[in-house]
Amino acid sequence: MDGHKLRALVVDDSAYNRQTIAAMLELDPGVEVIGRASNGKEALRMVFDLQPDVITLDLEMPEMDGFAFLRVLMAKRPLPVIVVSGHSERDHVFRALELGALDFIAKPGRHIGPDLRTIQEDLLAKLRVVRRLHVVRLLQRAQHLAEQRGERTTLEVPAFDSGRYEPQKRRGPPLGALGVAASTGGPPALQQLLCALPVTLPISILVAQHMPARFTRAFAARLDKICSFHVCEATDQQDLQSGVVYIAPGAANLEVDLGPNGPRVRVRPPRGGATIVPSGDLLFKTMSDLFGPRFCALILTGMGSDGREGAELARRVGATVLAEDPNTAVMPGMPAAAIDAGVVDEVLSLEELPVAIQRFADACRPKPPGSESAA
Repeated sequence: MDGHKLRALVVDDSAYNRQTIAAMLELDPGVEVIGRASNGKEALRMVFDLQPDVITLDLEMPEMDGFAFLRVLMAKRPLPVIVVSGHSERDHVFRALELGALDFIAKPGRHIGPDLRTIQEDLLAKLRVVRRLHVVRLLQRAQHLAEQRGERTTLEVPAFDSGRYEPQKRRGPPLGALGVAASTGGPPALQQLLCALPVTLPISILVAQHMPARFTRAFAARLDKICSFHVCEATDQQDLQSGVVYIAPGAANLEVDLGPNGPRVRVRPPRGGATIVPSGDLLFKTMSDLFGPRFCALILTGMGSDGREGAELARRVGATVLAEDPNTAVMPGMPAAAIDAGVVDEVLSLEELPVAIQRFADACRPKPPGSESAA
């Protein structure tokens, strides 16, 4: 797409929203709005007639809603899609990401209204990401998630109910910990990864996923329903437990330290001047300090270099550093930055990462008496 304007299609059932979003997009001289559609059916016709490079999509529309549109689009002509959704539609956003949407913008209400500047900068920044995107991975990830859902249906595994978990009875302090940093493309990647890992791992998993504040709780709740792990939005001073996933709140940093009962979560306000919140670097630093060689840092898809500095610190204390292969990631920036810095132990596709994480977790278990002398 380099060398020409990014061709955008705006899809929204509100004429006011279509006009406002189009005007915002065209503030970028590298973007041209080539069409506006009021529902999914009209949008599909325009996709094949006008051949856009990127689509902004409302989810609630007549005739054909955004979910049906995404299914057809990803099957027929995969393109990067940025969902423009209200805060009241949090769960819908993650369903759209599962179906192959690249990312989302949280608009203030059902109609964008005069306070459009609250989303303008974010929308233009996400649009610039499109030029560096691996579009084919969006389709592959959506297909893989569909296969995971199909396998669970075929095997008649009951729906996961977070209410059945009893951490105080069934879990103890972790023997080690996995820290994950992710940004663009991260939510479906995390879902695929967590659903492929066994809940019996003797480790805690802490996640710094770049996401608006009011969406992280819904994201954690969705993962809690569909993965075998207990997944929660982290709260300050929670004791870490094995088999539990802690998602950083969107407007705060996630850290760890040693509390009266052992390792615990700390949720901290962002530091002055911080541009990336939650920070993967900060999470990795505190986890390195606390767990040392029993820590594994994982850098997934994302724009920028968050996680690289934290990975450097992790390597110094003998921790394990893994990175998603930039060639197969939706957005290669974050893993590539750590790889280029020479601080990554293994570079693996998302499908290969569960084996490496299992190997790390097994190494955290106490060795049976006499096993070292026998070796």
